[in-house]
Amino acid sequence: MTEPQTTGSPTVPVCYRHPGRETYVRCVRCNRPICPDCMNEASVGFQCPECVAESRRTTRSAQGAFGGRFRGGDRGYVTIGLIAVNVVVYVLILAAGGFGAALGHGGSFLAGTTTHLEVQLGVYPPAIASGEYYRLVTAMFVHFSILHLAMNMYVLWVLGRYLERALGPARFAALYFVCGIGGNVACYLFTGNQLSGGASTAVFGLFAAMFFINRKLGLSSSSVVVLIVVNLVFTFLVPGISIVGHLGGLITGAAAGLGLAYAPRANRTIVQVAVLGGLLLIFVLLTVGRTAQILSYA
Repeated sequence: MTEPQTTGSPTVPVCYRHPGRETYVRCVRCNRPICPDCMNEASVGFQCPECVAESRRTTRSAQGAFGGRFRGGDRGYVTIGLIAVNVVVYVLILAAGGFGAALGHGGSFLAGTTTHLEVQLGVYPPAIASGEYYRLVTAMFVHFSILHLAMNMYVLWVLGRYLERALGPARFAALYFVCGIGGNVACYLFTGNQLSGGASTAVFGLFAAMFFINRKLGLSSSSVVVLIVVNLVFTFLVPGISIVGHLGGLITGAAAGLGLAYAPRANRTIVQVAVLGGLLLIFVLLTVGRTAQILSYA
């Protein structure tokens, strides 16, 4: 009887990142052996960490109908962030001694009431004329009651996530701030010594932009029109609401939404940036002119 001769056991592959670990699993892209700690599940088999990282670097995120990238846009991160900022500012207002004002005045303040944070952040024409232009931005995060905050944040939650998915995070954020600034500039132009603030300037702009976005996508805009009309009715009937702020945001949103939705595909980003930048330039010129007018009366 004879016995077969042995030439030694075959070599067991080891993980290329952890040489002390034997494995028979290989990366489906580079074919290198990988251990369980290095396995990243793919549609077929597993990939090593380096191939996964390379895939993320080279794979472009999906592009929407209006040119936006959807990395995070479908999760509403910008909308959530805006809501969080509004809530934090309101809490700071209460903590800074604005509790009574926030619940009791309904957004109407007498000139010279400067002990509350909301007065320092809202649109107040004499203060803006003296150089506090930051108010044209910060005012969109100021709210004068919990109901004021809750209503605006609910609408922002509904409209914001929809428009963020449609436009992408960057375009949506730009739209929101341009609309808010537009409404606040309108308050600066057409109100006297009255304090105003709130996210509704931006929210009304989102309503108008949503109309054009839906039209471009071939979707019905009837519900949007109804919402705009209902909110305008409330604007004119409920005392203490800034009519010019809402109208300013609405007009700004219409102009911005039209530019974002109907920019030609060939040079879409350039046109969209030009529209939004042009609106901001107009606001700067209007603000400078209003400041000069106020100072001339002083």
